[in-house]
Amino acid sequence: MVKSSRVNKVEDFENPSNTREKALRVNLDPTRYGAFAEIGAGQEVARWFFRVGAAASTISKTISAYDMAVSDAIYGHSKRYVSRARLESMLDHEHSLNLERLGPSRGESTAFFAFADTVAARNYHGTNEAHGWMGVRYQARPGAEDSQILIHVRMLDHENGLQQEALGIVGVNLLYSACFLDHDPAQMLESLLDNLSTDRIEIDMAEFSGDRFRLVDNRVISLKLVQLGLSSAAMFGPSGEVLQPSEILRKHSVLIERGSFRPVTCVNVDMLDSARDVFAAELNAEPGQIVELMEITMRNLLVTGAIDLNDFLARADMLAATGKIVLISDYFEYYRLAAWLSRYTTEPIALAMGVPSLEDLFTEQYYSDLEGGILEAFGKLFTKNLRIYVYPWRNPDTGELRTVDNLVVPAHVTGLYRHIVDGKKLRQLTNYNPALIHIFSRDVLKRIQDGDPDWVTMVPPKIAEVIQRRHFFGYRDTRAS
Repeated sequence: MVKSSRVNKVEDFENPSNTREKALRVNLDPTRYGAFAEIGAGQEVARWFFRVGAAASTISKTISAYDMAVSDAIYGHSKRYVSRARLESMLDHEHSLNLERLGPSRGESTAFFAFADTVAARNYHGTNEAHGWMGVRYQARPGAEDSQILIHVRMLDHENGLQQEALGIVGVNLLYSACFLDHDPAQMLESLLDNLSTDRIEIDMAEFSGDRFRLVDNRVISLKLVQLGLSSAAMFGPSGEVLQPSEILRKHSVLIERGSFRPVTCVNVDMLDSARDVFAAELNAEPGQIVELMEITMRNLLVTGAIDLNDFLARADMLAATGKIVLISDYFEYYRLAAWLSRYTTEPIALAMGVPSLEDLFTEQYYSDLEGGILEAFGKLFTKNLRIYVYPWRNPDTGELRTVDNLVVPAHVTGLYRHIVDGKKLRQLTNYNPALIHIFSRDVLKRIQDGDPDWVTMVPPKIAEVIQRRHFFGYRDTRAS
């Protein structure tokens, strides 16, 4: 017997198992009503809500302002049409119209939403980057203040039709999660790839804001993207704002330093500053041409076996004090990191690392999963315009200063090492501060935990202030009260 009760139909889909059931549950929720605005790949998301039925109770309007002149006339001029700025202007316009036109008549019983995406799917020749911005601005309940979720997606299918299909599914997942899962942002993230896989869609940026997400730290959201495998890397700025890689790295040279940053020491800062000065001089770079990144790998975050969010946020707060952009990545191997960076920029890339990291780079066991071993890895690492700046290291036991010139590598890779050095791919930094090279993060951390006041001299003043004020890494104020 067919059920006639609207409430019973909603209950049928409280735990939807597929995209159709998710779309239908949204349609059968009597409080949800809103607009869909989609540019660049057809109305792939709205189509789901029409297809499953009962769309009249959910959709106030759909629009596809495909022509640039038409899009500009509606949403204002934009330098880039597949961009965060265009997405936000679409959400601003459509949500405001809903509230203005429909609020007076049905605002007391309706939670309005605006869903938007602006997408560049695979072109006819297959020469473009297939990616898009997608977001929803919504009221969690009738009359509530606005909440918002923005994501950036990369479509990995090789056929345009499959990309459109994947886009429609992730869009339904996004709107469904806003309607029914926004009490749990981590669950919302995980649900975005329901009925999809990371072979089809990558989500490299997500931002939660507004009424429902007042307590959400978007740096943790960035970490979750990588932890859940939705992306292999995510970025955030010194103010905690999430960043989309292509909008930061495009047409810029990149300098990156990897570390544990427990804590950030004077050596970490001096290494990056020294490498930047040399890199900028070699490129004759204009101010702002080089983007500096401080990278934490998931392996570093998982050193104790599980991610400690307090520890992660402590490191993030310290890196914010340096004013640098933070990259969280799942790229333990440098050649994979280089390939990821090369996806977003064709400009030169530089890695800054200490001698111990350089020694690890020549450890063959790290490349056992490659058929060509270390030769294949280095071929991938150095095929682009990439160079490595090496910061010296002083052996605390012998006092010997280790540099590119006297580094000892395994005998069977000595020829490879000399080839790379002679090719100027490894460059010794000479403009470092020699008074700092005795500093090691592990030693500083132990001094903090032991109450040894000398640690303060080993970190930048801004970092010391953050550690003391926030009592990071077991810091205790041992001064007499």
